[in-house]
Amino acid sequence: MSESTGRLPALPVTFRPARTRAVLHAAGIALFVAVSLIGLLLKQLGPGERISFVFTAALLAGVLFLLARPKVVVDEDGVTVVNIVGRRRLEWAQILRVNLRPGDPWVFLDLSDGSSMPVLGIQPGIAKARAVDDARTLRALAEDRSTAGPGTVRD
Repeated sequence: MSESTGRLPALPVTFRPARTRAVLHAAGIALFVAVSLIGLLLKQLGPGERISFVFTAALLAGVLFLLARPKVVVDEDGVTVVNIVGRRRLEWAQILRVNLRPGDPWVFLDLSDGSSMPVLGIQPGIAKARAVDDARTLRALAEDRSTAGPGTVRD
């Protein structure tokens, strides 16, 4: 959302921690290459042990790729929250409040069923200003859509 104009972004829009994601992907690839090369270059290892090095490298890289998975996809009908191992679709009416308080590791959604849901796709770790802006935009979209009703086009 542009602070100067107050206009909401065109939907659909995706929020994700881009820098964190880039770091995790780079680390996963580097880890896979390094561990695999070590396993393949050690002459005293047999074929099974070499395969286990590559398998272990793939497993460790896979964990880093899972950590890079979180995102929030916002469209006219609601919000899809993708966390590390789960995905949940929310209608606009289910979202009561979007919270990112000082010290929070990520955004939390207060839901109409009385629960709170973590949204790892917006986290202030490496890029705090970006996360705060994304949280404000998601809050403005939730407020706009929950009062307008699903599918309502606003000017």
